[in-house]
Amino acid sequence: MPGPDGPAVIRSTLRQQIADALRDEILAGRLVPGQEFTVKEIADQYGVSATPVREALVNLSAQGLLDSVQHRGFRVHEHTLADYRGMLQARGLIADAIFREVATTAAHHSVPAASFVSVRRRGEEAARAAAAGDLTVLIGYDLRFWRELSALFGNAYLSDFLHRLRVQSWVCAVPHLRREAERGGDLRGRLWSRHLDLVEALTCHDAVLAHAIVAEYNAHSLDLVEGLAASGGQEARPGKGPDPHSPQAPA
Repeated sequence: MPGPDGPAVIRSTLRQQIADALRDEILAGRLVPGQEFTVKEIADQYGVSATPVREALVNLSAQGLLDSVQHRGFRVHEHTLADYRGMLQARGLIADAIFREVATTAAHHSVPAASFVSVRRRGEEAARAAAAGDLTVLIGYDLRFWRELSALFGNAYLSDFLHRLRVQSWVCAVPHLRREAERGGDLRGRLWSRHLDLVEALTCHDAVLAHAIVAEYNAHSLDLVEGLAASGGQEARPGKGPDPHSPQAPA
């Protein structure tokens, strides 16, 4: 006779698979900001029951990727430039704390260089995709790169929090980047690609340099997205995120 946790584990796995698939649809630009859908539509699309779909959608809502629309279903959240500034500020502060600890730990406890091998491989692929302007490939490798790199800190809560912030910031930036590509803009050379520089800084236990690289990354990302938003005619809506006139916090 199956144990009491059997069905729950299966359902939880299905819920996560659906949530991951929908997140990837948003990152790929196939689900666009403001787009609405129902639990039934998603359940029919994936050929599953409504329960794991509803749980997946609630999960994505908790992550700030979807909004629940009463009596209508769910809507892809529409982020503002003020939201994006707040995300960069938050992820910079978390990354700075993590990488300071990574450098300190490596310096005093001799974390083997082998710990960075997989991270470096992810960074190489991300940098290659950035240079080629391949946004889809870049996002996949970039998220893996930062998740593995932050995991070296050993604090699963901070690592998970940073990952969620990075997903949110990509979701916020994707509409601007994909719109630029769709109208013929070339993203080659415009996407941040210093992943390996960051790995080398941490391998050498240089927290100051790692801090500078992350700060430069955030400034680069903000300049790019704000520039694309301005050319697309989008303005940040009031009442969301931090004061748009406040200086960006360093990473």
